Amino acid sequence: MITVSAEIEKFGTEAAEKAGWRYILVPAALAGILRPGHRQSYRVKGLIDRVPVEGMSLVPVGGGDFILALNGPLRRQLGKKEGDVVTAVLQEDKDFKIEMPEDLEMCLLDEPGTLEKFMAQPKSHRNYFINWINQAKTLPTREKRLVMTVNAMLRGLDFGGMIRAEQASRKDARS
Repeated sequence: MITVSAEIEKFGTEAAEKAGWRYILVPAALAGILRPGHRQSYRVKGLIDRVPVEGMSLVPVGGGDFILALNGPLRRQLGKKEGDVVTAVLQEDKDFKIEMPEDLEMCLLDEPGTLEKFMAQPKSHRNYFINWINQAKTLPTREKRLVMTVNAMLRGLDFGGMIRAEQASRKDARS
């Protein structure tokens, strides 16, 4: 278990798929206590300013450091914004598991080879897709995200590549 007190920071536009994310930095020395020598994303749980959290990803950012992204609902629950300091008490979340939604599996099975391409993605990328689909608030949004995911697999894109391609197509449509 580790304890991190850090200021909430924000990625600028230079960070591509992470642009706009709010996060705290977890230095390499502390991240190494949880998973020594590990250089890939992994899940953690614990408390952030006494608010219980689980299934959150520690994401590598280089030099052995990691970030812990703090989404809008969590920041509102904490009553914190960019520049505020939070204290996180974290441990590895070995029990966290994300199940593939049935509708996603059915859509991927409809297009030959897409399920295999999806399953070949790193687990963290599969989880990005699944969480993004599950966070849709309306059925039309969910359906659009399912279609985008299948198209991403057909084009051989990971989650970040899909988001960038969608942003580029919207920009081209406005031009």
